[in-house]
Amino acid sequence: MSAYRTTLRRAGTVAALATAGVLAAAGVASAHVTVHPESYAKGATDGVLTFRVPNEENKASTTKVQVYLPTDHPVLGVLVTPQNGWTAKVTTSKLTKPVKTDDGTITDAVSEITWTGGKIAAGQYEDFNVAFGQLPDDTDQLAFKTLQTYSDGDVVRWIEEAAAGGDEPENPAPVLKLAAKGSEEGDGTPAASTTAAATSTKSSSTSASSSSSDSTARGLGIAGLIVGVLGLAAGAFAVVRSRTPRS
Repeated sequence: MSAYRTTLRRAGTVAALATAGVLAAAGVASAHVTVHPESYAKGATDGVLTFRVPNEENKASTTKVQVYLPTDHPVLGVLVTPQNGWTAKVTTSKLTKPVKTDDGTITDAVSEITWTGGKIAAGQYEDFNVAFGQLPDDTDQLAFKTLQTYSDGDVVRWIEEAAAGGDEPENPAPVLKLAAKGSEEGDGTPAASTTAAATSTKSSSTSASSSSSDSTARGLGIAGLIVGVLGLAAGAFAVVRSRTPRS
């Protein structure tokens, strides 16, 4: 009986550790700053971008968020939505290449937005909404490099961009894809859905735009369960073998 219990206990421990490890990895894989929706049409007007910032530290809170907007392909007409508990500072910069619009030539644009004064506790996230007047039409994507500062002084730099066809970097920058007008991804639908989400409560923020991260987490979770089942099966087999000689 002693050998039986020992073998079963070991098998259960192996399965539990394997499952917990994989599920933990799934949680980490999805805990980075993202922008929603994931795509817009090139040159889209009057829309909203939502920057979702999760807190991935267990012993510290997020106290500062800095989002850098590209100036080589500027986002025009940027407005910041008031955020309870947070103060937003908007910085503009001169453009090296002015942008001609129907309303005239634009020579400067927002290059940085910094939120301070609030707090994102462990296990929580915050959505920061930014309205825009017009997106550029001369690029396929926009990367919004972001710095996340914690109450213990640590700063996480979400600034890495994935190479074409490469794997996602360790600290990826939020990336907005820009599709050709009239295409499936760039037909204007994201703008309408995001505007509606921005005017509702934070809890109703769309989850479909983060399907890529969720799919990764689900896949790793399923893998963990499979590993757990295999561990239990191995334990049962070991128990049978240990009892066969006695029989």
